[in-house]
Amino acid sequence: MFVQIATGTGLLVVNIALAALAAMVLESFFARAHPWLLREPHRPKLVLLLAGVSLWVLGVITAGTWVWALAYHALGVFPTLEECVYFSLVAYTTLGLGDVVPVLGWRILAGMEAANGLLNFGLLTALLIEAFRQIRLGQVEHKRRQEG
Repeated sequence: MFVQIATGTGLLVVNIALAALAAMVLESFFARAHPWLLREPHRPKLVLLLAGVSLWVLGVITAGTWVWALAYHALGVFPTLEECVYFSLVAYTTLGLGDVVPVLGWRILAGMEAANGLLNFGLLTALLIEAFRQIRLGQVEHKRRQEG
């Protein structure tokens, strides 16, 4: 049990670091694009930004599931890589179908991965909303300064 918890903790740390790095890169992009985002037209830029950031978040989530899937594969938790990836997607998204289950001795990882997915979805959603809020507030303020 302690090996599972230690392994799961390591995987959580890797995933949290991955999400933090991705958030930092995204924030850097927003900082560089900020002057462009403030200029008219606003709506097409917001749509483009929403699509781009959504794909970015999807990429981070995909990378997170692969970290877990590759760990399952290395540990021999499932017989095939396909089962590792499938189970990882089901656990990470907290869907929890139960049609594929880890071998005895590695089941605690499933709960830890679900917690990881829940945390990352929440964190990335919060960052996405805050980024759009800041951009929209900047656009409104920029427009107000130009008119006044």
